[in-house]
Amino acid sequence: MKITRNILAATVLVSAAAPAYAHHSFAMFDGEKTITMSGTLKELEWSNPHAWIRIEVADAASGQGQEWSFEMGSPGQLGAKGMKPDSIKPGDKIVIKAHPMKDGSHGGQFMTVAFADGRTVPGMAAR
Repeated sequence: MKITRNILAATVLVSAAAPAYAHHSFAMFDGEKTITMSGTLKELEWSNPHAWIRIEVADAASGQGQEWSFEMGSPGQLGAKGMKPDSIKPGDKIVIKAHPMKDGSHGGQFMTVAFADGRTVPGMAAR
């Protein structure tokens, strides 16, 4: 009877851990590099499992606007660090630090955001 109970307990523990294990990899981000992007907020997508922030950045060579997208933590994680869905609005000027995409595309893993009023919100911990 004790063996059956132990097997059942182990099965429950393994099953509970499976969703965390199934979470996606961060292999697409270059954790060895950090970029700093200044731009204008286009959109803050406040949704699970990850919020996304999209900014318009002026290309240095052409001056044309380019959209950059950064994967953030969950709304719960961001809220615990002081960020709310209405913390910033489209059109606000912000500065983002992030780990860039390894393939060079316009995006990355959000690390911190600085608002025009000087407030900052940390993002995901460095790996």
